[in-house]
Amino acid sequence: MLPFPAETALQAASTTTSALAGAGARPFWLTVAEIFALVAGAVIVGTLISILIRTISLKAGASKGVASTVIQWITVLLIVGVVAGVAYLTGLSSELTTLTISGIAGLAASLALQNTLSNVIAGVLLINDGVLRLGDDIQYGGPGGVRGEVVKLSLRTTWIRTKEGVIAVIGNSNLSAGPILNYSAKKRLEKKLQV
Repeated sequence: MLPFPAETALQAASTTTSALAGAGARPFWLTVAEIFALVAGAVIVGTLISILIRTISLKAGASKGVASTVIQWITVLLIVGVVAGVAYLTGLSSELTTLTISGIAGLAASLALQNTLSNVIAGVLLINDGVLRLGDDIQYGGPGGVRGEVVKLSLRTTWIRTKEGVIAVIGNSNLSAGPILNYSAKKRLEKKLQV
């Protein structure tokens, strides 16, 4: 006699995630429910954090680009956390230790974000040092380089409008490495030298 569909569904729901591993394993449906709850929780927490950071940063005077960059970093961290959580819940982390998984994820993220991180750090240092401000007349790259007005400062790039009206977008790591001549900030920079 063939089993009823309800009995088949009950048998499938009671199978375990580690049927290959043997006795003492958890039911498959419980693992799926936990993974679903983890992903849903990460989406909810990520959305709330994004709204909070966007609101705070815009009220503090940061540009929308800076707020978006921070939100992208938080999204990457949440994705890494969800992947680690899924690996733990499915038992994959027992095969590959959590330290190994986090090391591989950290290495992949650092290699993928190496240029972005160097630009962000250089941007923070440029803004913190006060070398550049909006409206400054600067020259980048020596006498034959780009000269113009700083029209946008962000964590990753600096935008310079030349006399011809061309916008030059320069990565902050390149800008901080190369010679910068600031023609309009003489008094401001002299004060920093005296301190």
